[in-house]
Amino acid sequence: MKAYIVKRILSAIPLLLCISFLCFVFINLIPSDPAEVALRVRQTPIITEEAIEQVREELGLNDPYMVRYFRWLADCLRLNFGVSYTNPARTVLGEIQRCLPATALLASASLVFVIVLSLPIGFFCAVYKDSWFDRIVRGIVFMTTAMPAYWIGLLMIWLISIKMDLLPTSGSGSWKHLLLPAFTVSLTYISTYIRLIRNNMLENMKEDYVLYANVRGLKQKNILVRHILKNSLHTCIVAIGMSIPQLMAGTIVVENVFAWPGLGKLCINSIFNRDYPVIQTYVLLIGTLFVVFNLLFDIIQCIADPRLRREVS
Repeated sequence: MKAYIVKRILSAIPLLLCISFLCFVFINLIPSDPAEVALRVRQTPIITEEAIEQVREELGLNDPYMVRYFRWLADCLRLNFGVSYTNPARTVLGEIQRCLPATALLASASLVFVIVLSLPIGFFCAVYKDSWFDRIVRGIVFMTTAMPAYWIGLLMIWLISIKMDLLPTSGSGSWKHLLLPAFTVSLTYISTYIRLIRNNMLENMKEDYVLYANVRGLKQKNILVRHILKNSLHTCIVAIGMSIPQLMAGTIVVENVFAWPGLGKLCINSIFNRDYPVIQTYVLLIGTLFVVFNLLFDIIQCIADPRLRREVS
């Protein structure tokens, strides 16, 4: 088991290096000269070739490509992501630290919505298969899966905030500001997990151990909860692990719809301002989160499932 964990960790290192390299390459493929962009963002009145060359030298843009990549990678390992073009007095790490708690709070609240709503609804859809409840839920799931997050957010603002005047339309400050953006982010994932739990339970209902449990005279409630539901949730563990970075990355549109002061709003503002160091760090952070959470929940699933432990031992 320990050997498997070490092997998985070592296999994640090349993937992280590939993500960092692609992130560096894509940012450097942008046609605008970073030195000129930095001067424009700093509102330099007259941009001359000498000023551009001076900033290029300051940013190390005249060095060979791979030298710049390895220097940037070494700085990233020391959590030195450079300074913001928009405000040279602020570091990129400081901007990320300022906005990360708001995005983490929004993603956590969205995850709570996903677990609390998808688990019982998916359970009852499987138990009462093809009933009116199951048909209505499947119809709603089909519609919400097809709806983009920004449109759902605008509908929520129009209905809940404007027409019913129940919750604030935007901003942050209290739990009321959190409800609408969190539910908007989670709605697509709720639909996905309802289908996943329902389908897994229906497949497990056909297994032999369910027949044996019925023959032994176990209560139907115990069979559904302790056996079928429990075994159906194993495949959801890795999916939930991947949903956490997806929730954080998926807030980028919703945060701007609801003016939530998180990483998504910071990233959009940085794109408009061509603040390349912030964009680069945001992409690297999200890519790293995907790899780390995938690795973490893969190990958790291996520990929790005896069948997988036997395979890797």
